[in-house]
Amino acid sequence: MTAATRKRRREIPGTMIFDGDLARIGYALNRMCFSFNAAECREAFLRDEEAYMTRYNLTEAQKEAVRSRQVLKMIAAGGHPYYLAKLAGIFGLDMQDIGAQQTGVTKEAFQAKLVAAGA
Repeated sequence: MTAATRKRRREIPGTMIFDGDLARIGYALNRMCFSFNAAECREAFLRDEEAYMTRYNLTEAQKEAVRSRQVLKMIAAGGHPYYLAKLAGIFGLDMQDIGAQQTGVTKEAFQAKLVAAGA
């Protein structure tokens, strides 16, 4: 990314902005996640994650993000939240798990925040 691009980018502290640059970086990761619309692709991924990631030409940073099961790392590696939800589902994560990761608290603490916000 050039200095001029960084100056034009909107900054929101603690937030990854999914823009054109991140879309280009994450193309392979998002393409892989899109494949999970098909049950046979989800099964193939679960059988051999490494081979499946290699099949989609993920970078080492993207592979490490997937291995870590950390959604924020996947977003930083160019993953779009919509497509990453498909991958999170394979890992048995729900939206509250993802919200907890994004806010840096336990799932139980995140659930308590939701309850408090709704009161």
